[in-house]
Amino acid sequence: ERQGALRGMATIRARYPVEKRTPVTDVATQEMYGLIGTAAARPGSSRRAVGVSAQGMNACPCAQGLVREQAEAALAADGFTSDEIDRIVARVPIATHNQRARGTLIVGSPDGRDVPADALIEIVEDGMSSEIYELLKRPDELYVVDKAHRRPRFVEDSVREMIAGVIARFPELPDDAFISAHQENYETIHTHDVEAERHGVLGEMRAEVAGGAHAHRHLTLPEWLDGPT
Repeated sequence: ERQGALRGMATIRARYPVEKRTPVTDVATQEMYGLIGTAAARPGSSRRAVGVSAQGMNACPCAQGLVREQAEAALAADGFTSDEIDRIVARVPIATHNQRARGTLIVGSPDGRDVPADALIEIVEDGMSSEIYELLKRPDELYVVDKAHRRPRFVEDSVREMIAGVIARFPELPDDAFISAHQENYETIHTHDVEAERHGVLGEMRAEVAGGAHAHRHLTLPEWLDGPT
């Protein structure tokens, strides 16, 4: 209730546990995720959005490319043929530096339809090189490391994957639905961290994914919550 104010806005953030199974040994583990709910109301209009935050792991494509080039040169110097080198580097995970990451995804629909938080968590985790677990036995650890190094991604790649995931998972959302995708990667070989973000209405993002022109200005969440002027 706005209590007579011209505009009211509320945001709730919470942490909640989800029981998962480890990928190889199938051991129960409890993972903590962030849940975000925000809404705004003014005379004759109200809108709300739901979001999640999740942690994961990214493997750097740049360093991996450098290591691959070095390995290919060393194998060639040892007399391996080009076909043999291609088979080796395709079979063996290539080293790189890793980043623990936190992704945040917020989705709002102007008609108030529900967007399941569990589905958003899956989209965030799938946007990274690999999901991570609080509990890992050795076979699970091998699985996570191998998966991450076979899916190297920059922080901006993860944001793109989140947006593409929403587009694919929720085709029924209208073009004026809102999306905010943000990720921060905690660097291991630098003293700084890296972030990427994209926010705006779904129609613009669908056009971008389809190969259209980029929007010159991206609508913010507070602007979207205020609704059409």
